[in-house]
Amino acid sequence: MSNFEKQKEKFRTQPGFIAALDQSGGSTPKALKLYGIAESEYSGDAQMMDLIHAMRTRIITSPSFNGDRILAAILFEATMDREILGRPTADYLWEVKKVVPILKVDKGLDADANGVQLMKPMPDLDKLLARAKAKGIFGTKMRSVIKQANAAGIQAVVDQQFQVGRQIIAAGLVPIIEPEVDIKCPDKAAAEDLLKKAIQGQLDKLPEGQQVMLKLTIPDRDNLYADLIAHPRVLKVVALSGGYSRDEANRRLAKQKGMVASFSRALTEGLTAQQSDAEFNAALDGAIESIYQASKT
Repeated sequence: MSNFEKQKEKFRTQPGFIAALDQSGGSTPKALKLYGIAESEYSGDAQMMDLIHAMRTRIITSPSFNGDRILAAILFEATMDREILGRPTADYLWEVKKVVPILKVDKGLDADANGVQLMKPMPDLDKLLARAKAKGIFGTKMRSVIKQANAAGIQAVVDQQFQVGRQIIAAGLVPIIEPEVDIKCPDKAAAEDLLKKAIQGQLDKLPEGQQVMLKLTIPDRDNLYADLIAHPRVLKVVALSGGYSRDEANRRLAKQKGMVASFSRALTEGLTAQQSDAEFNAALDGAIESIYQASKT
């Protein structure tokens, strides 16, 4: 069995969740600040990316971080291109930790239109996908945002996601489709109903044997996405924390049968650069265990 098939089997059969370690250049200063490193402590993008890589390395190399409870980790492109303890990051994740490597591929969000933000164009996507495949990456992640229950806007988001998703499948990778519904959306439940219908329409068009993963905001109506979880074209449905605290995200997620976490900020909540290794590892272990338990329902 190839690594790709072993990784797919892990998603199909093992409990666990996805660790989202893919803060981009735009969100890195905030992530570092929460980690206890102020913007005044570094200058320029290169130094900033060195610091965030050191933070990610500390997380990934922690004894608490392994494939027993974590299915996969989502990486920023710069993280894929770097090393962990002298090994390429994707190789270290899979060969040492048995954690499936996934790559964030979007280039950020376009301006608001029709109550949504589509993804910016990705003209070099084919080159990035070929590089990712060569480095042992299993799948990809790309994010759009829905801010209003606008049917045309939501359909445009889903159509764009699946159009790019088909390009990713053709490159031999599994796409994570992420149309995030903003938790501040004034009619979140209605937006989620529209989103579900649009996703179902696109899933039904996928040829047999092709699969995607879905990364969705935890819905207001419990188990709204049960039909998507059961769909033969869906490998996994994962939840983003969306700005909820870890406790709140876990509480909401635990009510969703078959949906597992893909948390970023909620995973690293409470971790700081100033902690000793023992304190850091204990805090990370507690976070991982709480998210794992919420994902097992």
